[in-house]
Formats: sequence, structure tokens, C-alpha cells
Amino acid sequence: MPFSVCMRDCYDTCSMVSELKDGRLGIKGSAEHPVTAGFLCPKGALLPKWFHAEDRLKRPLVRVGERGSGEFRETGWDEAVGIVAKKLRATIEEYGSESVLVYQYAGDRGVVNYAFPLRLFHHLNTAMLDYGICDRAGQEALRDVYGTAIGMDPEGLKEQRLIVYWGINAFWTNLHGFMLAKRYNLEIWTVDVVRTETAKRSDRFFQVRPGTDVLLALGVAKVIIEENLYDRAFVRENVYGFEEFKNYVKTLSLDYVSRETGLSVEQIEEFAEEYAEKRGIIHIGYGFQRSLAGGEAVRAIAILPALVGHRFGFIYDMKTIDKSYAEGAFLRTKPTRRIPQMKLAEYIERGEVKFIYIYNSNPLASLPNQNRLRKALRENDVFVVTHDIFLTDTALYSDVVLPANTFFERLDIADSYYHRHVALNEPVARLYGKSNSEVTRLLAKALGIDSSYLYESDEEVIRKVLELNGLSWDKLKRKGFVKVPEKAKRWETPSGKIEFYSTRAVERGLSPFPEYRRFEGKYPLRLLTPTHRMTITSQYHNTHGMIDPNLHINPADAGERGIRDGDAVEVFNDNGRIRTRARLSDDVPPGVVLLYKAFWARLLGWNANFLTADETVEKYGNASAYHSTWVDVRRI
Repeated sequence: MPFSVCMRDCYDTCSMVSELKDGRLGIKGSAEHPVTAGFLCPKGALLPKWFHAEDRLKRPLVRVGERGSGEFRETGWDEAVGIVAKKLRATIEEYGSESVLVYQYAGDRGVVNYAFPLRLFHHLNTAMLDYGICDRAGQEALRDVYGTAIGMDPEGLKEQRLIVYWGINAFWTNLHGFMLAKRYNLEIWTVDVVRTETAKRSDRFFQVRPGTDVLLALGVAKVIIEENLYDRAFVRENVYGFEEFKNYVKTLSLDYVSRETGLSVEQIEEFAEEYAEKRGIIHIGYGFQRSLAGGEAVRAIAILPALVGHRFGFIYDMKTIDKSYAEGAFLRTKPTRRIPQMKLAEYIERGEVKFIYIYNSNPLASLPNQNRLRKALRENDVFVVTHDIFLTDTALYSDVVLPANTFFERLDIADSYYHRHVALNEPVARLYGKSNSEVTRLLAKALGIDSSYLYESDEEVIRKVLELNGLSWDKLKRKGFVKVPEKAKRWETPSGKIEFYSTRAVERGLSPFPEYRRFEGKYPLRLLTPTHRMTITSQYHNTHGMIDPNLHINPADAGERGIRDGDAVEVFNDNGRIRTRARLSDDVPPGVVLLYKAFWARLLGWNANFLTADETVEKYGNASAYHSTWVDVRRI
């Protein structure tokens, strides 16, 4: 049976085996893969339903009505590619190559499918994205402390006693990692604002107020230091700025930390004492760092593993292979102009983007402040091309829509940003659409480009990437996955040590130590928009149909507004308003409401990003701040 790998934007990157029987796809998780461990998550188990979905795009579409109206005419590939190539050439001639933006993200993480189209746009010297939507603030923060955001191999957890899930609902979003910790018999703690399914399955749960993670981490560090629970020898040899940091946290009052975080002084002390004794590993989540305080919070949290003697005692990102050959930035002949991902609407409004080529992404579901973005697309002169499997909200706003195929229909490989395995993906069947690399070759030909790099086959690219990384194609073909050996890691900071006093942060105009700042909004309720268990951002809403569109609100906040469970409500702020039903829950603390993110507006009528803030955290790489959104709610 062919080897497959789930290409979704997910930690687990599961290795699978697939077969087509009587015309229907069947899949199962690889039993040999140490992380996949023979099972798939609920979303993964439904991949055959996604593959066979009736609403998959089958022919290219050209817009004939108003943008967003859904009025298209079907056409053939030759005409569609010709239209795109002609408009692309004309845009570059009239406005310059930097007026063209390729907008892509991790909707499909296959090395070829993700990177190969970028070769064309590098060749054309177009603008590229400066990614900020997902984990950027945390990446910058970890580089401040360790010089890298790449943490430990999760298979090393078998040598540990405790894992702290800080701001991550791992039971939903990293199920295989959660079960790995269970198999290794680790004690599990959760730090979160909401009593998530992970929190409910944890040995300890510390429920903090939103935006106070930095204070909790600093308070825990204060106790560890002042009670002499830290690893003195490790800190003396490997930490830069410890004495200064020690004096910094000395001024911090645990009573103040308690008042702000909502945890008692006793809870903070117990956390510190037990964490130090058990030398815990911290899995730092992505969600809470998508906020105005997120970068500072990650910087503070990152200090804790080092205090107890871990060289890289965190899980955040993983990079196992160099994929730059697949991307082909060497084809550029001009410096790269990068446009901040979170500021797409602003650049369209300013007339700086005239042509957008979108693949592996659904920005009209996933970007914040959707009303502003949609208005910008309607009212400005910008040509939009989308290559996708389905007629998404983004496709609805496009001038040309090209049908994509699924990863079951092509050859590729995928690495993980959680574990150290690279997996093989072999084609199982061919139904509809073309891969990103196929369309890239068609466009290159239509543009009259003769560079051989734009016509390499998928297998040629894969073999070259593997070769450059010292990995065996033959072994990968035999086994379906290979583990990438870990090279010796070092702290790539200016001092060559773990920096509690961060010189890199100072260079960006930040304090050398993580700082707490209380953020408040115009409206009284803090809106959190995490991912739902059965979706990955906007993916699977249309095929699985398993969503939760309700507003989750604490009974106290509901009572103040005369709202009962099941009532119709309007959620509003200056960015927009949506209507849904209220679900009263003590899992959500007072002062906080929750909507699951990025459902399809064309199916539901709205999504949470009609409300979310598009403010960015500039000193943390223009990182997103979705969770620094405030709203109010009224019964209707």
C-alpha cells in the first residue's frame, strides 16, 4: 500500500498507509511511527471524506459578477492559465514586480507543494510575505533567550517526569504528543485561561487571567531563585545576566502576581517548588502568544527550564531539514521585499499590491478584521488568483480560481514542526485539479520562462532536498519515514549563552527582561478565538461539518446581560458584529468570551475574524494579536 502523510498545519504530521478499494480511499496511521503510533486523530480519520468531497473544484473559474458574489464561468486550463499569465506580465510591466504578492501559508505542508511555486515568484522578483499569523512572537522571544525557537525532541520526554502544557490545548491540537506524554507516564500540568479538554485531563490545572502569563512565569522564577531551588552549577556556567535577573524579580511582589493572575500565593509557590523538583519540560503553545503581551510572556516562560538545568527544556518549533533548494530563492536578481502578513489589507488600501497569487491559504477566513480586508478587495484595483481544492471565501473574492488536488494525488515529503521525522507521501489516485508544482510549470511556460529550475519534476526536487540533508531516498521509499539525526545544538545568542538579560531584545528597543503590562480594551469582554477540535483553522468546515458556532460565556457575565443558555445574542465591537447563540459555561472565566475561529462565512454567514483585532506587535516581528480583542454581547 502507498505511504501517505497528513500535510495539515498540525504538530503531529502523521505517517499513514493508504489504499484505494472499490474506488474508495482507505487510510490508517502507521503503527511503526513512534509518534503516530498506529492511530489518527478524529480529523485525520475523516480524510477519505475530504478526499471524495462532492464540492471539490473540478474546472477553473473566471469571475463574471461582483467580487464576492460567487458569479463565475467555467473554463479550461489553457484559458485560465493564459489569463493569469497575461495579467501577471501586464502588472509587472505597469507597476513593477514588487506590486505582485504571492500569499501562501501552511494549508498544505508538503515540501514541494509548499515551496516549489515560490521559485516562479523569486524568478520574477515579486514581493513575498513576512509571516506573522501563527507563532512569530514566540519565535522572536525564544531567539532572545536561546538564539533559536527549536526546542527538544519530544521523544526525549521518556526521560522526563513532568510536562507543562502552557497555553496549548494539546488534547485537541497535538493529540499524538499528548498521548506520547501519557505513554511515557509523565505528570501533566496545564496553564491556560480556559478550562480546556487538556486541562480536564491534567494532573494539575492553573487557570490564569488572560495576558498575565508573563507575571506568573516571573513569579515562579522568583520563588525558584529565592528558595535556592535552581541548578546553580548549570546557571553559573550557561546563563548570561542571572544576577541582574535575580535583582529584577526580587522587586516583584507575589501578592501582586496573585492579584493579577488570579492564582493564590500558595498556588504560585507550589508550582515553583514542584516544577523545580521535577525539572519540568514546558510545551509553549501558539495561541496565547498571538496577543499584545505574547512575546513578553514567552520570553518569561522560556527562562524557567533553564533555571532547573535544561539546555533546551521547551517544545515550540522544530526544524529538521533545510528546504531552501525547493523554494529557490537563488533565482532572484533583486532584494526581496517582504510584506507583513497581518497588514495585507493596509497594503491593498495603499495601492501597493496589485496582483495576489494565493495558494495553501484561505486569508478571507483566517486573517483578522475581515470587514476591512473584504472592503479593501472590493474597492481597490487588485487582481486575485486562488489555487484551492474548494470554493472557499477567498476563492469567492478571486478573479480566477484554479482547482487544486489533494496530497493523496501527488508525490511529496513532509517534515514536522513538532517531531524529527520526515515522511513520504505517494500518490494513491487522481481525481480532480492540479498540484501547486504542476500549475507553476504551466505558468512558467505561459510566461515564456526557460529556467530549468521551474521545470524540475517533484521527484527530482525531493531527491535533491534529501541529498542535501544527508537522507536516503531509498530508505524513505522502503519505510515511509525516516528520523533526522539531531546535530549538536548551541545557543545562538550574542553571548553564546542562555540570556536572561537579552541583548537582542535591547537592540529591538525592549527591556532586557520580560515586562508585564496590563492591556485593556474599549469593550468589557476579552474575546478568545482558539481552533476547534474538528477544524484546522478553516479546513474541514465544509466537508466534516462538525463545528461549534456558539459563544461560550461565563454565567456571571451572561447574568449581568440577561442572557440565558441558548439565547440568541449579538457579539460586537468597532470591527463588526455577528449573531449566534450563547452557551453558558464555567470553563470560561468571568470577563472572557470564546468563539472558535475561522469557520467559513459563506456557509455560516460570519466568522470570529469579523471581530478580531488586526493590530500587530511590531517589536516581535509584526506578530498577530488576535487574542487582544475586546467585545460586548447583548441578547437579541
